[in-house]
Amino acid sequence: MKSYNKLILTLIVALCGFGVANSQLRFGVKGGLNLNSLHFNDAATTFGDENKCGYTLGVMTEFQIPLIGLCFDLSAMYTRMNAELTEDQKEMNIGKDFLEIPLNIKYKFGLPLVGNIVKPYLLTGPAVAIKLNKSSKSENSEPTKTAQAVWNVGLGLELINHLQIQGSYGFGMNNIAKQWSDKIGTVKAKNNYWTITAAWLF
Repeated sequence: MKSYNKLILTLIVALCGFGVANSQLRFGVKGGLNLNSLHFNDAATTFGDENKCGYTLGVMTEFQIPLIGLCFDLSAMYTRMNAELTEDQKEMNIGKDFLEIPLNIKYKFGLPLVGNIVKPYLLTGPAVAIKLNKSSKSENSEPTKTAQAVWNVGLGLELINHLQIQGSYGFGMNNIAKQWSDKIGTVKAKNNYWTITAAWLF
C-alpha cells in the first residue's frame, strides 16, 4: 500500500509541476480612450450631462490557466474621465483623474488553424477607480465621491499572441454624487462608461 501511496503522491506532484510549467503569466502595457456618461435618479430633474472623451494609460498582468482558455488579468491604470454637468443652464466641469484597478475574467476561444494568429475573447469583472485630485473646500468644485465601482463586460481580439484590442462597458455600481441637492430631493448618480484599449503583452 505504501508503494501505491508514493506513486499517487508522485503523480500529483508531477501534474502540479506540469501545470506551473505550462501556465502563462505575462506582463504588458495598455492604453486607450473612454467615454463616460452620468446616470441620475428621478429626483435629478434639473440636472443634465454631456458625454466627454477621456483616456487611460497603465500596466497589466495576465495569467492563463493551463490547457484551457480561461484567463485573469489585473491592471493599474491612470485614467482621466471627463464630464460636463449642467443645472439651470449653469455648467460644471467634473473631469477627474483616477487610479483605476480593473480585474477581469477572460475566456479565449481557440480557432482551428489560425489560433496562433487571432483569438477572440469575452471578458467580465469588477473595477474600482480612486480619485487622485486633491480635495477642495468648495462643495461645487468637488461634486463626486473619492471612489467609484463598476462592473465591466466586453469582448476583444488577441493578435499574434501579443496584441490585445478590446472594448468594454462599465456599469456603475455605487452612488458617486457628493452633497448634491435638487429641487425635489436628493440626487443620486452612477457613472457608466465605454472603454476601448490596446495592450501589448510580453
